[in-house]
Amino acid sequence: MTTIFPALRGIVLFAHGSRDPLWRLPIEAVAAQISARNPGILVRCAYLEICTPSLPEAAGELIAAGARQLRVFPLFLGVGKHAREDLPLLIEDIRSAHPDVGIELLQAAGEYPQMTSLMADIAVA
Repeated sequence: MTTIFPALRGIVLFAHGSRDPLWRLPIEAVAAQISARNPGILVRCAYLEICTPSLPEAAGELIAAGARQLRVFPLFLGVGKHAREDLPLLIEDIRSAHPDVGIELLQAAGEYPQMTSLMADIAVA
């Protein structure tokens, strides 16, 4: 009898990057919460510039760990040049390098109505 296991999933939290090491703490806190709530999902943070790992490096780490489905979640409030132009090119490079891995690019965090509502709630609390 053959047992079929679901494909291992990975999430990349993608942010801009900063020279200030404290800047990364909120992104890493989101990753820690995902890991705590969903121990079967692999999570990595990735950065566009200044910080490491890069998006291709983080995706490669997840794939090397066995992930066959990746979700890339851009932690940007708005859709500027990076999210609109740079990110799709990075995703295509990863898809080309790993054609056997499904890659889903989520919309930027600030584009979700839940995020807008949460920020409004925090502002008036």
